[in-house]
Amino acid sequence: MLGMCRGRRKFLAASLALLFIPALTWLYLSVGSFQVKPLPLSPLEAQSSTTVGGAGERQALELRVRAVEEENRALRRELSRPPRSPSARLQNAGPRGNQSRTHSEEGTGDNEGQKAGAAGNNSDCVQQPVVDKCETIHVAIVCAGYNASRDVVTLVKSVLFHRRNPLHFHFITDSIAQQILSSLFHTWMVPAVRVDFYDADELKSEVSWIPNKHYSGIYGLMKLVLTKTLPSDLQRVIVLDTDITFATDIAELWAVFHKFKGQQVLGLVENQSDWYLGNLWKNHRPWPALGRGFNTGVILLLLDRLRKLRWEQMWRLTAERELMSMLSTSLADQDIFNAVIKQNPFLVHQLPCFWNVQLSDHTRSEKCYKDVSDLKVIHWNSPKKLRVKNKHVEFFRNLYLTFLEYDGNLLRRELFGCPSETDHNSENRPSPLCLQLQKTLSELDEDDPCYEFRRERFTVHRTHLYFLHYEHEPSPDNTDVTLVAQLSMDRLQMLEAICKHWEGPISLALYLSDAEAQQFLRYAQGSEVLMSRGNVGYHIVYKEGQFYPVNLLRNVAMRHVNTPYMFLSDIDFLPMYGLYEYLRKSVVQLDMANNKKALVVPAFETLRYRLSYPKSKAELLSQLDMGTLFTFRYHVWTKGHAPTNFAKWRTATTPYRVQWEADFEPYVMVRRDSPEYDRRFVGFGWNKVAHIMELDAQEYEFVVLPNAYMIHMPHAPSFDITKFRSNKQYRVCLKTLKEEFQQNMSRRYGFAALKYMTAENNS
Repeated sequence: MLGMCRGRRKFLAASLALLFIPALTWLYLSVGSFQVKPLPLSPLEAQSSTTVGGAGERQALELRVRAVEEENRALRRELSRPPRSPSARLQNAGPRGNQSRTHSEEGTGDNEGQKAGAAGNNSDCVQQPVVDKCETIHVAIVCAGYNASRDVVTLVKSVLFHRRNPLHFHFITDSIAQQILSSLFHTWMVPAVRVDFYDADELKSEVSWIPNKHYSGIYGLMKLVLTKTLPSDLQRVIVLDTDITFATDIAELWAVFHKFKGQQVLGLVENQSDWYLGNLWKNHRPWPALGRGFNTGVILLLLDRLRKLRWEQMWRLTAERELMSMLSTSLADQDIFNAVIKQNPFLVHQLPCFWNVQLSDHTRSEKCYKDVSDLKVIHWNSPKKLRVKNKHVEFFRNLYLTFLEYDGNLLRRELFGCPSETDHNSENRPSPLCLQLQKTLSELDEDDPCYEFRRERFTVHRTHLYFLHYEHEPSPDNTDVTLVAQLSMDRLQMLEAICKHWEGPISLALYLSDAEAQQFLRYAQGSEVLMSRGNVGYHIVYKEGQFYPVNLLRNVAMRHVNTPYMFLSDIDFLPMYGLYEYLRKSVVQLDMANNKKALVVPAFETLRYRLSYPKSKAELLSQLDMGTLFTFRYHVWTKGHAPTNFAKWRTATTPYRVQWEADFEPYVMVRRDSPEYDRRFVGFGWNKVAHIMELDAQEYEFVVLPNAYMIHMPHAPSFDITKFRSNKQYRVCLKTLKEEFQQNMSRRYGFAALKYMTAENNS
């Protein structure tokens, strides 16, 4: 009851204020010279005031006044906002979502829009601007190399987490970043997100004449040429550095465009360090800037107006003039932007500093916010990144780590109320891959006991290629071989050992969650062995679903082999020392380039966690006789490797051919153009058997190498083999998938595939 009375008094006070404030406004406008001393509303003013009353009472009054004013503003917005009709939205539509629209005032950090409305003579109610929920927001990012491609994902996650609008990303990339990001977005399949790429190599000539000392190199200058690079009908764009983290909806920043006045074409936040004041050290001589200068980590560009102002000519002339005395840039494009603004201050619209809180050492970033909850954009613009000094750095770091390890699959959410597949001109429409996937899944029978197995075959897993730096040029003699394997987090300890045994290139597919991917990154960066190897390609396939997609992982690793040949191994095997060079010699000896051969590397195993690895075939045979080693799976699955003919291998000195038999699953070296693994087989069972059968159907010869070997190291049973052994339905579904695969082989290879059906029935 007491709360109800308080609510009524509150409503009555707000209603009286609504009637009283317009009267005061009219009186103020009528008496132009009349001045009213404003109430001191800031704590500093309150403390310095000599008016009667204690500081505590004054602050309490100020808080009450602010609260009433906020309630009044909220009520005025509600009363003055007419309902919007669908036709009004359609009239606002324009090319690429950039025609004149209304924008949200919320969160822009000032009240310029309200001031403009009050200053006008129009007596009509001014409608509070909002961003249309289906308006596409355009974001441009320069991204080059392996590290930047990894860092930008955290930025994208933070934007996707908060967004309510369709997004169109414009990436200016080198060939490496384009390969990584195009694959990532293709497999991410986020609704209402479009991505376009622009070749940075084609832009190098535009800026290569500018000497630049900044660690970003030539790519740090490419924001200068966006008016020329981006589509001519694109009118406005938000430009971001890769080390940005959003803490709010990017639509709030997009809304600031409507505040640009006159010839303002650049939206920037003031630089929060003393760099451009020139007092950081003795003889420090920065480029010219207006006051403290501006930081270009976040830029709002009105592209259409910039083009009319001949921006290209403007920045070039400025850069040429300043370089005569400065000789080079220290902060890349930021120096040139500031030099242009120094000459033409009318170009810039200064953004509130919470749109670019700069976390480098010795900045004034803490003055941008009273509370960390006020933050909107965090900029890690120090080379120290997360190790930067700031009293709230723990909060900033935790926010960053939240998005760093956030499950990106959760960001595949639809934007409701916007046109999609029914509107072919909409950027919110699903990708062709997504539409095909929806059609395929709709044709599956959800009542099928093996539905989850069948569904996994068509699941698109988000994939991040080359998670770490990769560099390997295949040998010019066309004999180079890449080791191919796949793993999950529980096999990570095998990486260093394999790198010690195999000096050639390696292509690995890792099945990890977002959080595990970061754990792997820390593990790899802390390993001298792994960091000393630039020829290992790590491809992250993100977890989704209940099965381990073993053959998908193998295929991902195979697709990114850049050598003529590949050795198809498993992560639990250590190849013999020198196997890389031995396989390369076998390529020449067996004329692999002109023949379809699969070279078999005999597989052995040990049950000991500590093994003195045999350095020769003679030493291996000795351990085999002593019972330290065994032929692989001889006591569990003899048929898998029996055709290798280990008895013959013991005395063989030359390669020998063996015939395919049912359930044969050796580890082989093949040409890069060999068939991929069948994705229907997931988890445990028949995943390699089906692939070897495919090779045989395509008339590959199986040739056993007499002086090659590999040894399987012991480990705890995988989750999938446990399911196979304990779950009858798992085994039933695997049998069903085997039969369907064999029927598929018969359709594809006709009479030649009959032997696979016969062999299976006889086994």
